[in-house]
Amino acid sequence: MKLFRSAAIAALIATPATAGHFINYEAAGVQNTTASFTTFGVETFESRATGGAANFTTDFGTGGAIVATYTGGRIDAANQYGSAAGSGNHIVTFTNLDPIEISFTTTLPEGLTYFGYWLSALDGQNRLDFYNGDNLLASVTPGDVQSNIGACPNSYCGNPNPPFLGQNGGEIYAFLNVYFTDGDNYDRILIYQNSGTGGYESDNHTVGFFTAPGGGTVPEPATWTMLIAGFGLIGLAARRRRQASVTA
Repeated sequence: MKLFRSAAIAALIATPATAGHFINYEAAGVQNTTASFTTFGVETFESRATGGAANFTTDFGTGGAIVATYTGGRIDAANQYGSAAGSGNHIVTFTNLDPIEISFTTTLPEGLTYFGYWLSALDGQNRLDFYNGDNLLASVTPGDVQSNIGACPNSYCGNPNPPFLGQNGGEIYAFLNVYFTDGDNYDRILIYQNSGTGGYESDNHTVGFFTAPGGGTVPEPATWTMLIAGFGLIGLAARRRRQASVTA
């Protein structure tokens, strides 16, 4: 998939260290993550039938290591509001459609600690919630993104892809990375539109267990504390896995 890069530096969206997660985004126009993983996969929606509810099961190309069932929403063909690279399909939901619900199972002993996606045509009613069981771990709202990217116009505003280049210039298009730390991991995601007539479009859903963040960002000092703690847990888990392998 062709990437459209810019000189803009992706900024970190800092969240409290107690939250067990943090968020950043890729440089303007980049539509896949630059994070590093032990295991990851991507759902591009290219093989899904358009025009109907997004009811299907996928393994994200992981060979069964990560499996998810999608329900709700709708699969649309590329338009000015959605689809990475300006082609193929994307997933969308509106207030008159069921929320997109994604339920995961995984063979990864660490669980799922990363979710990234091409967020296009961001509007004020978009919301993304992460759960572990019935426990709400984190929510991503438009305010989280807009407070760091800034109000339009800027390099993230408008569709960056031909044949829709520059269209819908009043809304943000960005690839968001969501990382879970402190031993947290998710097994269910809800994507929905709170109100209004707009939609919540997304593409290139990327899932896995991350080892290093992408985005090329330098976190603020308070966020570094959170990252160090999170990576410490990752290192501890890796050492335990190695020790278990030697014992076996």
